[in-house]
Amino acid sequence: MNPLTDELWSPYIVGVGIGILVWLGFLLSNKAIGCSTAYARTFGMLEKAVRGKKVEEKPYYKKFIPEIDWEWMLVLGIVVGAFLSSIISGIFRVEMVPLVWEETIGSSYIIRFVGALIGGILLGFGARMAGGCTSGHGISGTIQLALSSWLAFIFFFIGGILTAFLIYGGF
Repeated sequence: MNPLTDELWSPYIVGVGIGILVWLGFLLSNKAIGCSTAYARTFGMLEKAVRGKKVEEKPYYKKFIPEIDWEWMLVLGIVVGAFLSSIISGIFRVEMVPLVWEETIGSSYIIRFVGALIGGILLGFGARMAGGCTSGHGISGTIQLALSSWLAFIFFFIGGILTAFLIYGGF
């Protein structure tokens, strides 16, 4: 049996893999793993394409230069890796409305798109306000024993549990 073709991977093996990835990130680049800054850089690059060099004058983009960097490539690798994994395991499919969403919210792909868009905007805003995302705080920050990351991580779980109860009627 080939574990690369399994539909679900062992969380223990994946956890070890992520741990090794974080360790290599620190060893080779002295950088923590995170994803949300890559999205901010992407929007900076898009804005730069429209507005030109004016973007570089913004204080935010002086700190987070709108360019393709290792973090941006990490996000690209996550997307490509997830796509290849779904192809190799034979579970790839295109769906406008996932079954779980359809069962709880409805089958309208427009409502699904609007919900995903609003959720993505809120997630991005929250990640920027918190100084990092779930991977930045939950993986890289907690292994450095950063108190802010542990607090963020705890509230990620609380928020996830409450949301699951609201969506699936656990209360």
